[in-house]
Amino acid sequence: MDNLILFDDPTIRGSLLPFTFTRPVADIRVGILKISEKWEKYTGHSAGFFTQEYLSAKFSKKNSPALFINGALLPDPQVWNAIRSLQSGEALWKGNQLLALQMDNPELFGIEIAKNKYPVTYEGEVVLIQKTWHIFQFNAAEIKKDYDLITAGRISQPAGDSHTIVYAPENIFIEAGAKIKAAVLNAEGGPIYIGKNTEIQEGSLIRGPFALCEGSTVNMGAKLRGDTTVGPYSKVGGEISNSVIFGYSNKGHEGFLGNSVIGEWCNLGADTNTSNLKNNYAPVKLWDYTKGGFANTGLQFCGLMMGDHSKCGINTMFNTGTVVGVGANIFGDGYPRNFIPSFAWGGASGFSTFQVSKFDEVATAVMKRRGLPYGQADKEIIEKVFDLTRHYRIWDKES
Repeated sequence: MDNLILFDDPTIRGSLLPFTFTRPVADIRVGILKISEKWEKYTGHSAGFFTQEYLSAKFSKKNSPALFINGALLPDPQVWNAIRSLQSGEALWKGNQLLALQMDNPELFGIEIAKNKYPVTYEGEVVLIQKTWHIFQFNAAEIKKDYDLITAGRISQPAGDSHTIVYAPENIFIEAGAKIKAAVLNAEGGPIYIGKNTEIQEGSLIRGPFALCEGSTVNMGAKLRGDTTVGPYSKVGGEISNSVIFGYSNKGHEGFLGNSVIGEWCNLGADTNTSNLKNNYAPVKLWDYTKGGFANTGLQFCGLMMGDHSKCGINTMFNTGTVVGVGANIFGDGYPRNFIPSFAWGGASGFSTFQVSKFDEVATAVMKRRGLPYGQADKEIIEKVFDLTRHYRIWDKES
């Protein structure tokens, strides 16, 4: 097989902001793995990315004959069989949606170019992450698929603790180095995956489907309902339901997080709570960057969408269907607005701008705690996102 390149579909990428401000679509985590990691396991090849120019220094592509796959497409054996059967110059379509394209010269790739290639129609069902809420909405099914993909032919480590209670142990997989003390793991409703070098502390209650990725910690007394993923090197506590934390983020204290998606390098202060259900049970509206306004999700349950490097102080209360951009810092009494632009500093009483120089200081300190550098590629991405989101910070225009 030729090189694997996962492309950002321009008809989808904008609907996945704020998460795609700082990553390609295929770098989104849903289930246990990122979309790119799923395709790498299916294809046996490392992935390159065809994405926004300002992201390309960190997420590079490969210049040689390549199989292009839509970065929003979640793999399954049927669609993979159709994709790997493509010949050079053939494009696989589901209706008007380009799924994959085999090209000899990746420099010529584009959706318009693909329309001139030999079309192959895919008749099966496909699942694409096209909206931010799809990340938590499809998470349970993806945990189950990824669990089977990761654990096939392997033997789990034992729980190794006489005070831990396990239900349906055949649906639990524990990687090497995991520590579990006096917890309850109930996998009757779906699998539980415990990653390498993780820790589940005393009194934790966990129901599947659930994934705890490498290096993460579940703090004492946590109540983790099903359909939840905690990405790598994160710390969680309190109550979490049907949510996805991408990685390197903390929700370590009491408070409720439900039907939500949290990016990387985020921190939720003690007793932060998200509302995921309106008092009148009406469908939730969510900020849509492509529309420039709020759009109806059709969902009754929808909580918080928080972009990378955003943080909130203790006792923060988020209304149902709140979107927080990149690099925001939220604090103070009352409910902040339902759409908080990137690099906003403040809360219900008003905002000022979190300037890039101050952001860099915080990001450097935060990433250093995880032993990672805040490098030049990261800085350039943040500077670009700051410029791209400038017009949302209306208080700058008013001053």
